[in-house]
Amino acid sequence: MGRPRTIPDADIHAAICTLLAQGGDKAVSFSSVARVSRLAAPTLVQRYQSREGMIRAALTAAWDGLEQALDAAEMEQKPAALLKQLSEIDSVSLMPATLRDAGLRERAAGWRARVEAALALRLGGGTKGREAASLMFSAWQGQMLWQDAGGRGFKLKEAAKRVQRAI
Repeated sequence: MGRPRTIPDADIHAAICTLLAQGGDKAVSFSSVARVSRLAAPTLVQRYQSREGMIRAALTAAWDGLEQALDAAEMEQKPAALLKQLSEIDSVSLMPATLRDAGLRERAAGWRARVEAALALRLGGGTKGREAASLMFSAWQGQMLWQDAGGRGFKLKEAAKRVQRAI
């Protein structure tokens, strides 16, 4: 059976994000993406023009997914449940990779503000609610960063209860 003639961008973006998650920026090249996507490297060059363009396209698509996930997660009434639902999205682990790109960094800041606003609303609003939301977001991101290193002792639900008692 021959190679498919066209492979959707979503499949290529998923392959790039997998490579980024496994090995960082250095793991992504036209040849490595060609190998995992089964698309010829020259075709990738035609489609994305540069390695940076290819990575940016994949990260932009990942942010699209994160924003859709936040839309769905905003239905959750409890702060910890909202963050838990967002934690289940694979793209969350790619956030650090996006911070090197000014446009994506701006998008990340907007997303963070939106998550914190959703948390603040669930924590009673006002100044104290916003401060608690900022703390919860930071704790959640710390958990996401360190969980692969064996940091499983942190329980987001318990942290949410502590924060709510403190406000």
